[in-house]
Amino acid sequence: MNSTKAGLLAGAAVFLGMVCCSSVADAAAKVPDTGWAMYGNDYGNTRFSPLSQINAKNVAHMKLAYSLQLGSLRSNESSPIVVGDTMYVSTSWGPKYVYALDAATGARKWVYEPDIPDDVLQYACCDVNSRGVTYDNGKLFVGRLDGNLTALDASTGKELWTTKVVEYKQGSVITSPPLVVHDKVITGFGGGEYGARGSLQAYDVNTGKLVWQTYTAPGPGEPGNETWKGDSWKHGGAVGWLVGSYDAKTNSVFWGFSNPSPWNSVVRSTGNGNYGALSNLYSASTVAFDADTGKIKWHFQATPEDAWDYDGVNELVLADLKIGGQKVPAMMKADRDGFFFVLNRETGKLISAEKFVPTTWADHYDVGNAKPVEVAEKRPGPGHTALGVCPNLIGGKNWQPMSYNPGTGLVYIPSNNVCMDWSVSDVTYKRGVFYLGAEFPTHAGPGGYMGEIEAWDPVAQKKVWGVKEDLPFNGGTLTTAGGLTFYGNMHGDFRALDAKTGHILWSTNLGSGIGPGATSYAVGGKQYIAIVVGRTAAIPAFLGDIGKQLTAATPEGGALFVFSE
Repeated sequence: MNSTKAGLLAGAAVFLGMVCCSSVADAAAKVPDTGWAMYGNDYGNTRFSPLSQINAKNVAHMKLAYSLQLGSLRSNESSPIVVGDTMYVSTSWGPKYVYALDAATGARKWVYEPDIPDDVLQYACCDVNSRGVTYDNGKLFVGRLDGNLTALDASTGKELWTTKVVEYKQGSVITSPPLVVHDKVITGFGGGEYGARGSLQAYDVNTGKLVWQTYTAPGPGEPGNETWKGDSWKHGGAVGWLVGSYDAKTNSVFWGFSNPSPWNSVVRSTGNGNYGALSNLYSASTVAFDADTGKIKWHFQATPEDAWDYDGVNELVLADLKIGGQKVPAMMKADRDGFFFVLNRETGKLISAEKFVPTTWADHYDVGNAKPVEVAEKRPGPGHTALGVCPNLIGGKNWQPMSYNPGTGLVYIPSNNVCMDWSVSDVTYKRGVFYLGAEFPTHAGPGGYMGEIEAWDPVAQKKVWGVKEDLPFNGGTLTTAGGLTFYGNMHGDFRALDAKTGHILWSTNLGSGIGPGATSYAVGGKQYIAIVVGRTAAIPAFLGDIGKQLTAATPEGGALFVFSE
């Protein structure tokens, strides 16, 4: 980790200590400049801000500081980052643009416009999104829909190098920011719906040259190959298209990996749940890697022989939790399969697993054996349609990030309550087209709602409060030392909640559905809250009539809004 990033993170930690011991009134005074250094604000992806100038007592007075039209419609999912007095934000479609802005005024410092091929849409399963950029030691790093990774000079926007990570015409686009650890830029890519073969790879920050690559659909001679039927690993999915986490103590990088390909599991396993050794590692799994070499240290497969597209990529949130009277180096994951997992991040041992949304495919999780106890009738296979499977393939939680507040001890989860029926069909691999082999009509989950922002106690493994939404696929969360949790919904409502009670303290409509989580920073002694809006267009196509409701809720958009007290 470079000195600039270390300083930002250390400053946040010091300031958190100051805030915890002062009154809210004291914190409302001018605050030290505090950036948002990376996608989740820290290597643990907590999305927690130590700032409290904006707090539960004064958030009702929060107002717009500035806005920026991003010049790109549809699936704008970037979390802006702030380093010093500069904000960096990317747009959809490639990204079409990367902006450097004055973080206090929104004035543009520079704009980068990469040359992205016009045909990327047909190879991007789940929309033309970019979830942001990564900063390290004067450089910005951005993954692109054309399968390239680019480094920019952070002060000028000049392109320093571009490296081809993967061939996008096989259906492998890059939509999420990479992770920088020491002198390496680490990234995954998409393609689980196109039969790509997953891997994680690291590149030299200065040259863009490949340092290591580890396949997560392992071939002959690689650990885990025996878990794949025949040569199905060649098009096995298990891609890492979201973001990673890092623990400096053990020098471990953590990443989640996607569903196996194809969705019809008989191609790669038994197809009936009696999978034995054919569990399809490292799909639907969390994997720990040595940051220097890429060697796999441990893995946890949440959904063996996944037959429901329970994509295992969701972010891993790291925190030290007090469990059973002992401090535990924990990792938390709200998985697509409907279970909230807590693991020991140093050993990979499963500590607890409980349902956080209505979940029918499994009765419960056998923690001792680290295996789900499946409900047999809910597993689809040849000649057997599974009815009433919950959650739906968008999962109990999708990519939209959760957050963890060390002050409340709670995790804030943007959850979904949607179910489906599922039947399989024959499928043949063809490069660059969907490799699925399944039909999945969608219907609303029980209870009269389809989304919920949940405050979840990861130690007690229970919901503390929830704010229900009529639609699923709502935005990620941000939580702060000011006692607040922020999120947006598919109607375009951006809200501040009391982090302890869930009461809505402030709300404004921003005109388009909101997917990403907000970020918070301080410049010139003033705290700001930043959010990007612009609803998805591709995901609704997977959801039938519910998808039509999503697209009808708001028009497409593309804008950055920044608020202050």
